[in-house]
Parts: sequence; structure tokens; C-alpha cells
Amino acid sequence: MTFHVPPDAYARFMGRFSVPLGVAFADFAGVEAGQRVLDVGSGPGALTTELVRRLGPDAVSAVDPSPPFVASLTARMPEVDVRAAAAEDLPYPDDSYDAALAQLVVHFMSDPVVGLREMARVTRPGGVVAACVWDHDGGGSPLSLCWDAARELDPDVVDESGLAGAREGHLQQLVAEAGLSDARATLLSVEVPFATFDEWWEPYTYGIGPLGAYIAGLDEAGRQALRTRCAERLLPAPFGISGSAWAVRARA
Repeated sequence: MTFHVPPDAYARFMGRFSVPLGVAFADFAGVEAGQRVLDVGSGPGALTTELVRRLGPDAVSAVDPSPPFVASLTARMPEVDVRAAAAEDLPYPDDSYDAALAQLVVHFMSDPVVGLREMARVTRPGGVVAACVWDHDGGGSPLSLCWDAARELDPDVVDESGLAGAREGHLQQLVAEAGLSDARATLLSVEVPFATFDEWWEPYTYGIGPLGAYIAGLDEAGRQALRTRCAERLLPAPFGISGSAWAVRARA
């Protein structure tokens, strides 16, 4: 599994969902003018862009462990403080921000509780720590259709439903273990249009994330079988794909 990919590849794979999700997530987290906010696990900048739109570049910082994403975001937003770092070891002093947000990141942290605890550390007392993860367990992820098709062909496939935060109530459990208080949860939903089947399918072949790694590990016959099974499940083009993410906000 990798996220060390060109930013445009990630944008085609997940960015078109994470951009509208970022708007809903920032609303849920209560991001508003006058705040200083940290984007943890920024990727190529879907949420960062929304934060800058609301707050201005001087009020936004971003971290990500992927060098291509950090380089791309730095070039695109030179006024934003962008650093290469993992959520579990944030390079900022205590109480530096009014809020710390992690969009579609907790389930890929090496230790989600430590990552959330670090987010709380760099957030001022009473500030907001918020995170969201696709509803993989409930079948609400935009990747669920492909995973379901894969499971029909291979009942032993290991999907993303067991990842941290990907099931109802688990994000609340994680923030409680991290010592945060006043947690509130919701389900955020987006829908993205696709003009053709290939527009939807091709990004799955880029090897990004657990699903991309699974598809990359199939032989040609296996990939073609999965492609065919997915096509059978989808409506004729153009069609829309929806995605729902569990979200939680708590107080540092």
C-alpha cells in the first residue's frame, strides 16, 4: 500500500470525493474566520484548500508524511506552513491552534490514539479536535462498491472495514482513549458524478491505498474479472457515486 504517488493521481482516485467532503467536514468542525487551524494528514490539500478559503493562508498549517504531497502543496500554497510529519509526532508547540482536523487519516495512523492525543496537544485548551473516516464497515464508502465486487469474486478478501474509525462509534471511542472530552459525532455524505465507467475505474488501477494495492496484486485475468463485475453493479453512465464518512469533534 502506498500514498507516495503523484498528487494528480491521488486527486483522481480520492480527491474528487475529499474536496466536497472537506467543505462539510470544516462546517461540522466549526471552522470560521479568526481561527488558526492545523490540517493533519493533508495529502495534496483538499481540506487545506477549504481551510485557506475560510481563514487565509497565514492562519493554516498542514502536515503529511508523503514527500510528493508535501512538495506539491508547498508549491501550490507557498504562504501556508506545510511540513513533512506524521500525526503521531507533530512539529508544533503545545496550544498552537484553535483546531486540529484530520480528514480521512485516522485509519492510516500507525497509532490513532497517539495521533489524536498529539492533535489535542497542539490545540489550545477548549479548542476543537476533529476527524472523519469513510464508513467502510457500513458500506457507505465510495470504495464500497468495488470492495463488494472483489468479495464476490474472492470471499477471503480483506477490505478496509476493520480499520480504525471506519465503523459506527469507533471514532468516539478513540477520542475518549486519547483523553478528549465533549465528543459529538455525525455522518457526512457527498456524491460525485462520473461521465464514463473508465473515468471511475482507471484511478483504482493506480495502486493507491489498500484497494489500489489489492488490485495491483491481481493478475490480468483477475483485474479484468473485477472490472467486469464492477461494471455490472453500476448504472449506465453517466452515474453518481456517493460516500458517507463518520465524523467526530471533541474538545482538547
